[in-house]
Amino acid sequence: MTTALWPLQRAVYARLTADAPLTALVSGVYDEVPEDATFPYLTIGSITEQVDDAHNQRGLAADVTLDIWSRYRGWAEAAHVLAAADAVLDRQPLAVDGFRDVSIAHEQHTELRDPDPAIRHISVTYRVWLTKT
Repeated sequence: MTTALWPLQRAVYARLTADAPLTALVSGVYDEVPEDATFPYLTIGSITEQVDDAHNQRGLAADVTLDIWSRYRGWAEAAHVLAAADAVLDRQPLAVDGFRDVSIAHEQHTELRDPDPAIRHISVTYRVWLTKT
């Protein structure tokens, strides 16, 4: 199996951080959150992959999880960040090094209450299909 983990993470990060409307809503897009990060922010969480070959072509289906963190009272701020992330990822072309025919779609999201009642958290999963070049 060929993995797309690192090139896919780089592509998603590049897309998110290049979008001015999204970056205006968050203090940052992180893999590892710095101690001094201010809310709201977005993190790139786990990526899972499974083989999705077709005849003589190597392919992958991957799930990319993003997490939106907010201290706003209520869900509105996190929901606005989710909408901005969707605008740049959901069903938009994505260039991933070493792969072609890349397709990405919003699969699901969940609103979660953190043990700290002041923190809101939305976890969103995008499904990505890729064919190895």
